[in-house]
Amino acid sequence: MTVPFSNSSTTADLKRLKQLLGDSLDKAGVKIPGQSRLLNLACGRADESAVLADVFGKKGLQLTGLDIRAREINEAQERWKKYLPENAEAEFLVQDCSKLGEINTLPDDFHIAFMRHQNFWNGDTTWSKIYDAALHRLDDDGLLVITSYFDREHELALDAIQKLGAQLVLTEHNTQSRRIHDVPPGVVKSVDRHVAIFKKP
Repeated sequence: MTVPFSNSSTTADLKRLKQLLGDSLDKAGVKIPGQSRLLNLACGRADESAVLADVFGKKGLQLTGLDIRAREINEAQERWKKYLPENAEAEFLVQDCSKLGEINTLPDDFHIAFMRHQNFWNGDTTWSKIYDAALHRLDDDGLLVITSYFDREHELALDAIQKLGAQLVLTEHNTQSRRIHDVPPGVVKSVDRHVAIFKKP
């Protein structure tokens, strides 16, 4: 995995994310298709792109990243046109994920929809709408994969996604997650603290 970051914490976090995703998929008995199409929701700078290529694109990956912030999307485009593996292609689009159902240029047969550090409690209705639209963008065997910073937020997301009809395949607490301390006293936050894998309804 090529990780183009000088920040050692970011590099270590991404290595742990790769291990977490790989172990979770193995434990869940999930088989990833040879050529995968992946939708990365609210991706920001898409720091995890090389990890996603390694984990989900063993024989090739077509990655589409969406985020409403143009600056972060431009940074993702510049970085990943240089650093992704040869068998991976990526496009990064300035799009509002809360309007995912209205984006007619995207296909409806992604193999994986991925969201890192979902932010469910910052507008639960909005995030439920995003999850619902993402599930409808998957093919029949598609997977929705999320990670979370917080315990309670992860529980809320699990409940919301299952209410949309998705089948929870696995949820795991990441024991190697790096603690983040820029939070109020008594709040526990850590990088990729939880992961969950769902099957399309």
